[in-house]
Amino acid sequence: MSYPRLIENLISHLMKLPGVGRRSAERMVFWFLNTSPEDTQSFCQNILALKERMRLCTVCNHLSEKEVCEICENPGRDQTIICVVEDHKHLLAIERSGMYRGVYHVLLGAISPTEGRGPEDLRLERLMKRIQEKGVKEVVMATDPDTEGEMTALHIMKELRPLGVKVTRIGLGIPVGSSVEYADASTLALSMSSRRVIE
Repeated sequence: MSYPRLIENLISHLMKLPGVGRRSAERMVFWFLNTSPEDTQSFCQNILALKERMRLCTVCNHLSEKEVCEICENPGRDQTIICVVEDHKHLLAIERSGMYRGVYHVLLGAISPTEGRGPEDLRLERLMKRIQEKGVKEVVMATDPDTEGEMTALHIMKELRPLGVKVTRIGLGIPVGSSVEYADASTLALSMSSRRVIE
């Protein structure tokens, strides 16, 4: 026997979320049924607000509710060091380490020929402009230590070479083939403090 159509429809939608199977989706549906109308309405309003108000920072591509994100706006951050990351989750992982006080540039992906993503998809124009206009002294490559991440780092290094800026790569601690997103704070702190210059 199946659930009424309203419940089945919501279960189907919730199963589209990453890591959510049917049993988890069922538990969520029954949480909605058993919680107060106010809590359910607040939940729905937050999802709608996320879609309506969340945007990309016009400086670094990080998630922001305003035109410029809090990190780029923060006068206490060192604007002369830019850490290049593949996505927002990597940025947040590095922030949790507490070892980095510069700013970021979010690539929104990495070069991946198997997924049809080439160097032209990296949106490097904004990064190049920042380096030229803001007196940037160092660019830290914090892409994943896998094939795609290394390919991306090497391409960006080649693009930055004519600008004469120092390019470093995060160092010890993160195994080859793993992800910055899943590294613990102490490992990321070690990687940031042991970064090496890319020749």
